[in-house]
Amino acid sequence: MADAESGEERRGAFRLQAVLDAFRGCVDEQGDVLLAEYLLGWKELVRFINGLGAVFSFISRDAATKINILQGLLDREEAHNYRTLQAMARLEVARTPAFSAAPGHVHSGCRDFLRLHRALLWLHLFLEKLRMSDESSERPSVLCAEAYGASLAQHHPWLVRRASALAFRTLPTRQVFLARLGAGPEKEVLAMLGETVPAIVKVYDISQCLYEHYQILSLP
Repeated sequence: MADAESGEERRGAFRLQAVLDAFRGCVDEQGDVLLAEYLLGWKELVRFINGLGAVFSFISRDAATKINILQGLLDREEAHNYRTLQAMARLEVARTPAFSAAPGHVHSGCRDFLRLHRALLWLHLFLEKLRMSDESSERPSVLCAEAYGASLAQHHPWLVRRASALAFRTLPTRQVFLARLGAGPEKEVLAMLGETVPAIVKVYDISQCLYEHYQILSLP
């Protein structure tokens, strides 16, 4: 019984290796971002955000909603149009009304992806700060707040920014935080972060360039 329960915990626990595998496999031979792999990586990142504490649920819930919407696009008959971010953008940019801000308008995959894209900047900035830190560095709460200030804070209203500032104060010490990443001893965790962060950044940069090309970084 105990083994079964521990197995369940392992399946539900955050795994840094799963993030690395997903984002490594996220770019195809043409340099396009594969949505299925991207969503796999994000599903694992949602577990990471949930592990930060219940006060971060407002971020994880929003991410989970966007993941479900994009997964729905992949599961429909026109799935070939959503196999990659590039294909989705070409399709939706051609359908200019898809970006209408009119109430009740159908969801745009590009708009929902953009919300994940913005949150991904926060996460990769935070993980990189954590990787470069040591015991003499600022606490994870400060590093996380700095990463947020350089990313998601620019898109959140004042009340959300205020709630986030309070939430960051609840984060544990660096030692506890690294242990929660579930990749073994500190040396191994930092080594894996050294592989994971560049894999995430590569996908982020490709996505950013695409959104800049189509001038859709400010979708409402």
